Amino acid sequence: MNLSGAVHAFRILREPSLCLPHASISNFRDLPIPLSLAFNPSPGQKSVDIRAVVLDKDNCFAIPHENAVHEPYNDTFQRLRKAYTGSRLLIVSNTAGTPGTRNKAEASLLEHNTGVKVLHHNIKKPGCGHEILQYFRDASDAQITAPSQIAVVGDRLLTDVLMANTMGWHALWVKDGVVERKGLWAHLEHGLAAFLTRRGYEPPEPHHENWR
Repeated sequence: MNLSGAVHAFRILREPSLCLPHASISNFRDLPIPLSLAFNPSPGQKSVDIRAVVLDKDNCFAIPHENAVHEPYNDTFQRLRKAYTGSRLLIVSNTAGTPGTRNKAEASLLEHNTGVKVLHHNIKKPGCGHEILQYFRDASDAQITAPSQIAVVGDRLLTDVLMANTMGWHALWVKDGVVERKGLWAHLEHGLAAFLTRRGYEPPEPHHENWR
């Protein structure tokens, strides 16, 4: 059970906009590279400068519970690796890298198959934002100076998008994913996003203040 998700979900009752993405795509193959292209600023706003990318795994670039890039997405994944080298690209998954022998083994396999660092985190998303932040603070090659320079790409509003908005990052929602999500949570998330958009809600502004 994801206790972090359950606890953070209550925040949406007070701040519904926390579950709204700044941009969305149908699937990973539609990912704009560089990611700055996904977040077109309004006239008069400062240009978006994405320097680091946090990637979800399951139903984002991989079939759920598999630890390799879904083959039709491989070209996009490799272009993303070239655009965000070294520590600037990080995989954060609730099924690989969380506590437990099996999840640690899956993280190692995922790193081997993708060539991308997988974060080992003690708290599941959306509660591991500060662990991600510490990773980028310790990574000198990331050259991040503000939270708004981080983008999260994931298929879940109540984990990936909520975490990004809570931390002041940019959120890119993969709406459809690799396989169709037919469960209750999937219907709830899509319905919630549509309802809030109709009511005029907008995602919170990412934080631009210097964090060093």
